[in-house]
Amino acid sequence: MFSPVVRYIDTYKTRVRDWCVMRAESTHAYFWLFIIAFTESSFFLIPPDIMLASMLLSGARRVWYLAGLTTLGSVAGGVLGYIIGAFLFEVAGDAIVSTYGLQTDLLYVQQLFSDNAFWTIFISAFTPIPYKVFTIASGLFSIDFLTFIIASLIGRGLRFYIVAYLFKKYGAYIGAILFRYFNILSLGTVGIVVVYILVRLL
Repeated sequence: MFSPVVRYIDTYKTRVRDWCVMRAESTHAYFWLFIIAFTESSFFLIPPDIMLASMLLSGARRVWYLAGLTTLGSVAGGVLGYIIGAFLFEVAGDAIVSTYGLQTDLLYVQQLFSDNAFWTIFISAFTPIPYKVFTIASGLFSIDFLTFIIASLIGRGLRFYIVAYLFKKYGAYIGAILFRYFNILSLGTVGIVVVYILVRLL
């Protein structure tokens, strides 16, 4: 029943990976990494993890610098999303949300923000949950900007530095695993963090 959808997702992921591999070996690889990280946080689809991983597998040596560059690009793009939500929602934000069919998600995010804005932003920054929805929603619902920045830096930084560390230590072997199971692994990591926090609080 779901095989055509699964095949489409796998094909899309493979095409994105191949595109990123080509850019990772170009003289403008650092530029592409920053741009992909920036745009993914506000309106684009390509996860920056794929470009980051492609550069690491292509022999890039500045591992921590690349993770930091990805983090800064992503958070900077998140700030653009925040601005779109706060000041340009009718002009651009609504179109972005509609394009990806995220109207229902936006309403749900509003409820999550009312519960705990920091952890909501952190989890969206770390996991495969569409971060762009949360960046736009943060501006739209007037979430404290400093809270938004801190949660985004921690969530995005943790995500990209973990990816960089795993590739530095295990190389292509971990790359194949992450490419196939990244969503499950990142959600599982967040689950462990949440359980740890709850245990400490109780």
